[in-house]
Amino acid sequence: MIEVHTDAACSGDPGLSAAGIVIKADNQIEEHQFFLGAWSNHEAEFLAVARALELCRSLYPDEIISIRSDSKIAVDTLDRKYTKNKKFLPLFEHIQELEQAFSFVFYKWIPDKQNRHADKLARECLLKHAQNPDQH
Repeated sequence: MIEVHTDAACSGDPGLSAAGIVIKADNQIEEHQFFLGAWSNHEAEFLAVARALELCRSLYPDEIISIRSDSKIAVDTLDRKYTKNKKFLPLFEHIQELEQAFSFVFYKWIPDKQNRHADKLARECLLKHAQNPDQH
């Protein structure tokens, strides 16, 4: 099983956003950061999950993936496999397509304090972009 922590950071809501992803596999920890562009906080949380699944699709296809996030709305939506929110729908559908690359994907809500590593990566990426916007 591959354990993946995701988080998003935003400056404004909507505003510029970034994702932090921590992948724990085979006793190794991988850190990833992505500048996402301008999104609402909730949309950025879904995008963080999508980026994590995209990474895992190329690195760990056919594995069992455990996504952990402190975004209750993202976890609940993805766990229930349903949303009526029109803003979330394209992101939700993209995530469902990405899930096909794995034997199983499940989602778990975790408190902020258990997601500090991914949060730190997302905030660092957002800060780097604010300081050097032309490099992303």
